[in-house]
Amino acid sequence: MARNKHPEETVKKILDAAQRLFTQKGYENTSIQDIIDQLGGLSKGAIYHHFRSKEEIFDAVCQRIGEANLALFTAIRDDPTRSGREKLRAMLAAACHNPGDEAVAAMMLETVRDPRFVITQLDEVFSLVAPHFIQPAIEEGLRDGSLPDAVQPRELAEVFAVLLNVWANPFVRPDEPERLRARVQLLARMLRSAGLDIIDRELEEDYVALTTLFHGPKDSVREPY
Repeated sequence: MARNKHPEETVKKILDAAQRLFTQKGYENTSIQDIIDQLGGLSKGAIYHHFRSKEEIFDAVCQRIGEANLALFTAIRDDPTRSGREKLRAMLAAACHNPGDEAVAAMMLETVRDPRFVITQLDEVFSLVAPHFIQPAIEEGLRDGSLPDAVQPRELAEVFAVLLNVWANPFVRPDEPERLRARVQLLARMLRSAGLDIIDRELEEDYVALTTLFHGPKDSVREPY
């Protein structure tokens, strides 16, 4: 067999096809043969040269999405033109408009029922999201005056990250729009009482709109905070 002179291009082609199929059909309904059929002549051997199983392809797709997310949120955190409060709000807005959301939603519908997913999500909250993104933005907001004095930025960042990424996360707890709205509104009040007045009507609507990835469009009644 001739040596592949551009293995990175082959890997990208496989992951592009897999992500597209996982988004359209879901992980469980996508087979290795489905992926092969999208590769324009590449053989099953070409896939197994780089990935031992569909699960490995899935992990690689998720890692690629995660790396893109990390780059996006790092750019926000390190933006010298934004205040601490603006960075927190920008991170929330980016989470609502992330181009990988549709793919993640389609791929994760079964995965989120696995307790290992929730454990992984919590580990990421405490090891990455809270200490490396939320806490630095809170501390910067305290220094630049865009946030009022807050007690224990580390603990506040952890509470914020857990509530947002688990309790109010439609990927972890898919729900009807009005029920997610109620959670987001309560989260907004809780954060406001702790000095983080960052969830406004626009962000509320953007966040609730994520439920369409699971339930489809549905009218819901606005309720006051």
